This record gives sequence, structure tokens and C-alpha cells, in this order.
Amino acid sequence: MIDGSKVILRNKRMSDARNDYEWQKDPELAWLDAAPPIGYTFDEYLTDYGSEFFFPSQTRHSFAVDTLDGKHIGNCVYYNIDESQSEAELGIMIGDRHYWDKGYGTDAIRVLLDHVFRFTNLNRIYLKTLVSNARARKCFEKCDFTHCGHLERDGYKFLLMDLSREQWREEQRQRQGTD
Repeated sequence: MIDGSKVILRNKRMSDARNDYEWQKDPELAWLDAAPPIGYTFDEYLTDYGSEFFFPSQTRHSFAVDTLDGKHIGNCVYYNIDESQSEAELGIMIGDRHYWDKGYGTDAIRVLLDHVFRFTNLNRIYLKTLVSNARARKCFEKCDFTHCGHLERDGYKFLLMDLSREQWREEQRQRQGTD
């Protein structure tokens, strides 16, 4: 478990499946993730969900996002890990709308970045977010990601952002100097 000021990141569990299923079925949340809502049953979903525990990927590390009192409110991940380029992609979803716009996503990303840059050899984390998703863009900017390009895919327009280990270290030094 990795503690933040508002959230705890922990390994995913089978008991997270119901929330994850409901979030992936939700049309608004799916749109924010630039994906169609899933259209299959919970039992079918469980089959795929369980296989991730038995056959974990070496290029993907997923975490549940819990409140400090243990409520599962979302997920975050770093994936597409490329050891040769020393980089990975970041993703996050706060699925429980009661926790939107209250700093939970920002804390989750900061905790995840701290973990990645302290305990892996990755030197760059990048992401893509919908151009129209102002909430996500604001969150990523608070976490020191900078714009590095645009992408159009499958009818979606994305803003590309990234953060290097060096940028992260400098931001950490500045934050510690102002605390």
C-alpha cells in the first residue's frame, strides 16, 4: 500500500470487480476514457478480470485508489512500460463521482509518480487525455505534466502530456522549499 494525503494506492483485488464493471459500463465514464461502454455480463467480465491476477503483465502495474478510510473510488495504472526507452504511460479513473473535483485524483497521481520515480528505472511518464476533458487536464497540470503534442484517433482528439524524472525532482525540491 502506498499512502497519500487523501488516498491509498493498493494492489487490485477480486472484490474490486463490481465497481470496475459498473464504472466501465457507465457511458459518461467510458466517454472520458475514450472507449465504448462494455456491453457484456458481469460473469463474462469476471472471467477476464480474474485472468489478470493469475497472469500478471510485466508491462502494466494497476492499483486501486481508496480513500484513507478504505472506500474504493477508482483506479490508476502505469502501463506500456518500455524498459529500453525508460518510459511508461499513465492512466487514472476516479469512478465514484462523489470524489470528483476534491483533489483525490491529483493525490493519486502524485502518489503514483512518487512510487514510479523512486522505485523504478523509468525516466519519463506520458499520457493522453481528451482535449475536451478540462477536469483531467487541470489535474495533470497540477501534477506538473506538460503539453507535448496532439493526437487524433478513432474520432477522438487527445492532448499529449509528459513528465520526466528530472522535472519531477525539480518540482519536489520546489515544493519542499515552500512547505
